[in-house]
Amino acid sequence: MSRVGKKPVVIPEKTKVSYENKVITVQGEKGTLTQAIHPAVDLKIADGVLNVVPFEDKRTSRAMQGLMRSLVANMIAGVNQGFERTLVIDGIGYRAEIQGNAIVLNVGYSNPVKFDLPEGVSASVDRNTIIKLFCIDKEKLGRTAAAIRKIRPPEPYKGKGIKYAEERIRRKAGKAGVTAQ
Repeated sequence: MSRVGKKPVVIPEKTKVSYENKVITVQGEKGTLTQAIHPAVDLKIADGVLNVVPFEDKRTSRAMQGLMRSLVANMIAGVNQGFERTLVIDGIGYRAEIQGNAIVLNVGYSNPVKFDLPEGVSASVDRNTIIKLFCIDKEKLGRTAAAIRKIRPPEPYKGKGIKYAEERIRRKAGKAGVTAQ
């Protein structure tokens, strides 16, 4: 049983939610998001509270109930507060800078890597090594952060590369005292 899906989603006062033809649209002070709702579930909006209701009592319907509830809750949180993701660059000489709507990364390749930010995602760079990404769409933010991290993933021997701020890199030992005979 989906416990997450049964929880009601409280709609803040300044947020407009409209649901027509299996598409939900959420408008808030930061922007507007739309999402198609899975056919196995339906939404009930009443008195500033949104509930996700499955059509049948099947495993897939209950799974989609929890998924759709989480997606709608993230949409409401996104249009009101927005989401932020932080990336940290480790390595000697590694740095990042913003040029227009792109991030230019110097991460050990022969040429700088230019990463164009998708529409709706904004970024800032602190101290040349901390990249902060902002967006109202949590999925788009996560995909963008993953794409930037993929340019130079952290390696386990020295820990150099681009990592999430909360990520812990498991370090490996280097070669153990090899002697020539």
